[in-house]
Amino acid sequence: MQLSLSSPFALATLRYSQAAILIILVLVCSFLLLLLFLQWHRPRDKRLPPGSMGWPYVGETLKLYTENPNSFFSIRQKRFGDIFKTHILGCPCVMISSPEAARTVLVTRAHLFKPTYPTSKEKIIGPEALFFHQGSYHSRLKKLVQASLLPSAIRGSVSQIEQIVLELLPTWKSNTINTLQEMKRYAFDVAMISAFGSKQDLEMEGIKHLYRCLEKGYNSMPLDFPGTPFHKAMKARKLLDEKLRKLIQKRRRSGRHEGGLLGILLGAKDHVKLNQLSDSQIADNIIGVIFAAQDTTASVLTWILKYLHDNQDLLEAVTREQEGIRSKIAEANRGLTWEDTRRMPLTSRVIQETLRTASILSFTFREAVQDVEFEGYLIPKGWKVLPLFRSIHHCADFFPQPEKFDPSRFEVRARMINSLASVHLATYQKHTYAHVCRVPVMLLSH
Repeated sequence: MQLSLSSPFALATLRYSQAAILIILVLVCSFLLLLLFLQWHRPRDKRLPPGSMGWPYVGETLKLYTENPNSFFSIRQKRFGDIFKTHILGCPCVMISSPEAARTVLVTRAHLFKPTYPTSKEKIIGPEALFFHQGSYHSRLKKLVQASLLPSAIRGSVSQIEQIVLELLPTWKSNTINTLQEMKRYAFDVAMISAFGSKQDLEMEGIKHLYRCLEKGYNSMPLDFPGTPFHKAMKARKLLDEKLRKLIQKRRRSGRHEGGLLGILLGAKDHVKLNQLSDSQIADNIIGVIFAAQDTTASVLTWILKYLHDNQDLLEAVTREQEGIRSKIAEANRGLTWEDTRRMPLTSRVIQETLRTASILSFTFREAVQDVEFEGYLIPKGWKVLPLFRSIHHCADFFPQPEKFDPSRFEVRARMINSLASVHLATYQKHTYAHVCRVPVMLLSH
C-alpha cells in the first residue's frame, strides 16, 4: 500500500522532519554565534588594535587570495597604522610592520609569543624540531644550530662548496635550465655538508629523493590518503627518519661525532641534567634545518642572479671584484679560502640588498600564549601575530626608494640600525646566506 502526502501519517512525518531540520539549524547557528562571541568578545576596557575582521569565520581570507598580498598589507597599514587586526586563514591575527614592534615579538618579549605552524607542517618536519617549541628547549637548540653555522665552524667547508659549484657549472653550459631548481641542487648539497660535515658514506641520491617528496607534500592539502602528495610525503618522512637514525646510531657507536650540525647535536649535553639529545630530537632537527636552508638559500641565489642580470653595470662591477680575487688565487696556485670570501664587499652588499628587496620570508607566524598588552592595545591569548618583514624592508622611512635595487645603501652599516635587518638578518640564516651565496656568485660571474 502506498501512502500519499494527503495521509495523516505522511503529513506527520513531514512535520517531524521539518522540525528536526529546524532544530539542527538553530543549534548550528547558536554554536557559530557562541564561537564568534568568544572570539571577538573582550572586556570593554581592553582595546583591540584597529582593523577589520571581515566576514564571520571567512574573515578577509578571500581578499588576501584575490589581491596582491603586498597591496593587501600596505593598504591596511596606510589606513590603520603599523599595528592592525584582521582575520585570515581561519585565525584572528594582529599584523605588525614596525621594526620596534617586530623586535619586541621576536626578541625582547619572545616568551609571550610562541612559533606556530599548521599540524601538517609539524608532522612532515618532526615534532621535536626547534621551530615548534619555545622556552629552554628552543633556546638550547637554537644555540646549537647557530654554533654549527658560525665562521669558526664553516670556514673549513669553503673548498668543498667551491667543488660543488665547479661540478655543476659544466652541466649548465649550452643548456636552458630552471634556475631555481638548479640552485636547489646546489643549496641541498651545501646543506648536507653543513649538517653532516661531509657527503661521504651517505646515500645522497636516496636522501635527495626523499627530500623532494617532502617538498612536494609540504604545501599540499593535508589529505593523508594513498596517492596524495601529503601521503607520499609522510611515507618519505618515515623512510628518511629511519636512514638518519641509523646514521646517528652508527656515529654514537663509533664515538666519533665528526663535523657538521650532527656532530654538534651528538656532543650536546644539558649542563644541568647532563642529558644527551635523543635520536628523535636529533633527526627532527636535522630534517628541519636542511629543509629550511635548502629552499630559502636557493630562492636568495635565484633572486641574486635576476638582479645582477637586470643591472648590467652592477654585474660588471661584481665581475671585476671577483676577477681580482680569482687572479690572486691563480697566481698562488690554490683554491678558494674563507679569507677570500671576506674580501668581497660589493658582493656582500648585493646579497644584503637581495635579502631586503626580495624578502624571501615575507612574514612569520607567532601566537600569543596569554593576553598581552602591546603598545596600548590588547592581543588576546591564541591570536596570531605576524611581523611583516616585507613591509619593513620596503618602508621608505628606512630605505629611500625601496623598490630600487641599490646595494650602496648598505655601505654605511648605521643605516641598518632602525631596520628589522638587525633582527631578521641576524638569525642563523645570515651566516648561511652570506657564506653559501658568495662562492657561487663568484664563480657564476665568469
